[in-house]
Amino acid sequence: MVNLLHTFVPQAMLWSWGYFHIYWYGFFIVLAISLALLVTSQLANLYQLKKELILDLSFWLIIGGLIGARIYEVGLEFSYYSQNPLDILKVWQGGLAIHGAIIAGLIIVAIFSSKQKINFWILTAVIVPGLALGQAVGRWGNYFNQELFGLPTRLPWGIPIDIINRPLEYIGQKFFQPTFLYESLGDLLIFLILLTIHVIILKRQRQAKVAGLSPKTSLKITVLYLILYSTVRFFLEFIKVDSTPTLASWRWPQIISLIIIALSIILLAFKNHGKKTEKNQ
Repeated sequence: MVNLLHTFVPQAMLWSWGYFHIYWYGFFIVLAISLALLVTSQLANLYQLKKELILDLSFWLIIGGLIGARIYEVGLEFSYYSQNPLDILKVWQGGLAIHGAIIAGLIIVAIFSSKQKINFWILTAVIVPGLALGQAVGRWGNYFNQELFGLPTRLPWGIPIDIINRPLEYIGQKFFQPTFLYESLGDLLIFLILLTIHVIILKRQRQAKVAGLSPKTSLKITVLYLILYSTVRFFLEFIKVDSTPTLASWRWPQIISLIIIALSIILLAFKNHGKKTEKNQ
């Protein structure tokens, strides 16, 4: 079977001039952040949330998310980074773990919402569609870095990987599963689902001549994102070949994904049970 991408081997560097370099990874991270901010600000405006509020929160989310993503990655690969501490700063080479960004983001939103006296779930519900879109775009940085690919394949959409980037057990293989593409498409689908839900809510609000998101609906939107993304990530880990800590043959991202799914379901069930209890009293 002929691979469609035979003629193109991705390279990490986008542009170089002397000591000044621009990498594809950094380009896609900036593009992802910009699109996420655009979607979030537009939704916030439609729900009549203050623009300044969202801009302040976005600033801390960008900084905190990047730091959280890097700390998480360094923790996973501590044996390497403890021997090469300067590489911790080389974020253009990759190594931003989305689970770390999500955890850091939730902490930041919790602190911010408490200080601003605004419901935590309302803020997260407005943020997650843009986050999903940002993830869909950001994954293309992995493609140009030739990282986080899957098992060898003869499928027509298999991507070529330079020999220096191949795992030793697959050193004789050239084409691999484009897991970055699968996750990017999954994230894009999640974005469209979440955006559609928001569009339906906003349409109903216009018809009812009301405004704003309810905490209950916001919770469901946020939980839906967490479950959908964690499900996508869980199944993709079965075909990834990058090194990551394991526990009882489960890859660490799979364990974290299962924990997130379980906690999300428990939270939703707890909130629903609380509402029923209040009605029965």
